[in-house]
Amino acid sequence: MAESFAHKWGQLIGNLLQESIREALQQVADQHGLYLDYQQKRAARPGKKVTWQDRHGNVHDLDYVLERGGTEATRGLPAAFIETAWRRYTKHSRNKAQEIQGAVLALAETYSHLRPFLGIVLAGVFTKGSLDQLRSCGFTAAYIPYDHILQAFATAGLDAAFDEDTEEDAFRLKVRAFQALPEVKIARIKRTLLNLPKGRAKDASSSSAPMVQFLAALNASLSRGVQGITVAVLHGKPQQIATAAEAIAYLQNYSDGEGCAAPASKYEIHVRYNTGDVIDALFQQKEDAIRFLQGFV
Repeated sequence: MAESFAHKWGQLIGNLLQESIREALQQVADQHGLYLDYQQKRAARPGKKVTWQDRHGNVHDLDYVLERGGTEATRGLPAAFIETAWRRYTKHSRNKAQEIQGAVLALAETYSHLRPFLGIVLAGVFTKGSLDQLRSCGFTAAYIPYDHILQAFATAGLDAAFDEDTEEDAFRLKVRAFQALPEVKIARIKRTLLNLPKGRAKDASSSSAPMVQFLAALNASLSRGVQGITVAVLHGKPQQIATAAEAIAYLQNYSDGEGCAAPASKYEIHVRYNTGDVIDALFQQKEDAIRFLQGFV
């Protein structure tokens, strides 16, 4: 069965939003010397999907991950997890925010020692309750409302509006009109999508562009300066003790002044930022501790 023009039009809007966001994130990645991973072929991982695994072994497909120390051939440490979603109708968006929340929070817990930025960009029709819930869970959320999208397409002379009663022929005309646009007009739509102030949308209460605020928050997170690093190399064999009384006796009899000939067993690292944030990490292998620190160089 041939793809309907209605589906194609919705997909076209979604793809244009993704391109706009990806180009903006690439600028941020370049500014901070990070690697931006998105759905594409990459030597560091199989296939095109950006897949990360949480501490429970569950895998999650993401839209964008900014990595410290990442390259085409090597996966780095996550500095930001960013998801996007475009929906025209509330009935299709009702569960999307919760779906994204569950996936990203599982990864945020797994990489909590890195304090990654958690971001989500929603476009189209989403409820205020969905946005409030995401923000209460630590997400930085940007919302590009449906009216905003219509205004962006209007800058190129296109009527992007549609609903459940729109005829297939109307969608066909919209698709063909977009495909006939010169690159300069497509670029104008993408710029407007990211920079149009919310105050110009009918249901807006703020005059700041949603993506401008979002990118400012992302830049601030990535710009945290390292104030100091503490490294403790732990030696000795861990003692398994049955009761608190026996543990007290063990410590009382332990000679603090004696040297330890035992090999290193763990590497404990504390990274302090000028913002007051602290990242604590514990590694069994020296190589892993070094790789962790290389992400801050």
